[in-house]
Amino acid sequence: MVFISDIRQHIGQTVEIKGWVYNTRSSGSLAFVEIRDGSGFIQCVASKQELSDDAWNAITRAGQESSVAITGIPKEHPKKAGVFEISVTHVVLIHQAVEYPIAHKEHGPEFLLENRHLWLRSKRQWAILRVRDVVETAINEYLHQQKFIRTDSPVFTPNSVEGTTTLFPVPYFDLGEAYLSQSGQLYIEAAIASVGRCYDFGPVFRAEKSVTKRHLTEFWMMDAEAAFVEHEENMRIQEGLVKYIASACIEKCTEEFAILERDSEPLKKMVELPFVKLTYEEAIPWLRERGSDIELGEDLGNDDEALLTKDSPVPVFIHKWPKTIKPFYMKLDPTDPTRVLNNDLIGIEGSGEIIGGSQREDNFDLLLERIREEGLSPEEYSWYMDLRKYGSVPHSGFGIGVERMVRWMTGVEHIRECIPFPRLVNRVRP
Repeated sequence: MVFISDIRQHIGQTVEIKGWVYNTRSSGSLAFVEIRDGSGFIQCVASKQELSDDAWNAITRAGQESSVAITGIPKEHPKKAGVFEISVTHVVLIHQAVEYPIAHKEHGPEFLLENRHLWLRSKRQWAILRVRDVVETAINEYLHQQKFIRTDSPVFTPNSVEGTTTLFPVPYFDLGEAYLSQSGQLYIEAAIASVGRCYDFGPVFRAEKSVTKRHLTEFWMMDAEAAFVEHEENMRIQEGLVKYIASACIEKCTEEFAILERDSEPLKKMVELPFVKLTYEEAIPWLRERGSDIELGEDLGNDDEALLTKDSPVPVFIHKWPKTIKPFYMKLDPTDPTRVLNNDLIGIEGSGEIIGGSQREDNFDLLLERIREEGLSPEEYSWYMDLRKYGSVPHSGFGIGVERMVRWMTGVEHIRECIPFPRLVNRVRP
């Protein structure tokens, strides 16, 4: 058996492929069957005159999503350069699928979400899943190149990272309530005192009732943390990561981009240019001059994020935000204690916020003061405070949402297509 993705290495040889029927059409004694095997798609051409009766019967019975084993000889497509097809010599029908519910026609989004377990087989979803794999692989590769190691964090946590209103409470044996993690950040802050630079990579949960095209209830996040890295270097690492991911997708996702009709030129331009940096106080008047009604002290809305990069060929860092609208762990700007040394990275092409990062408060007394200002319990964060008592160092970190990055790289409209089984405010099945 050979994979379809390797078929060019077997031109003129007799090979066997195994997969599923994606599409079929026939013209009398000829049958054209498009097969997918997970690695790719290929057209198989069968002639009734050249097949046994059993083989011809098998291929004519094999409707959409039937599983088959096909033997044949690969050759270059007579009219399409770089495309290959297989002249069929034998067919085995492994399983006949009858009345597959997702035909090659338009279906409503609710129907497709109800049948997500089958919708994943479509060519478009295949392409998105493969881009997602490239994005995740690129994240791991880049961080290891930058001397980070992976040290994953718990999903059950005793307290909040970014506000108690977005937590999912879970009964936890005799210990009362635990919560599904919003972020592994606090835990990898502990790990940097062991390994210097580290990251985690896994699912996180937000209990906010957001129903936008950019929000999921369960999503995958990569959080990174680095000792002895301060604000400016933190942004340089983030910029390098985004460019590395985009470059990997440009190089490895040519077929997937073609299926998705994704123009890669904006990505190619972006990786060659430095990203823009604006402080929060620079960004607000800039936005107001262009029609936004945002006021100083307010968070950016979706429209503001779109406006920021509307005509920009590169993402924009907005940094040094008011401390009043950011979490307690962010380090105060020594030149202006009303601000924190943080950043949001806003992507181009309407992708919105891709990364959030900051330098962390490493001073015990200042961190304790911030915890109390937020109305949080110092006792609940005692272990986190210990990190500032024993060898505290300047350190910074950031988090990148995988699905938001996939949405940007693929150019798809809705984030629900960027994770195999989306969990939304109104959906927990299949």
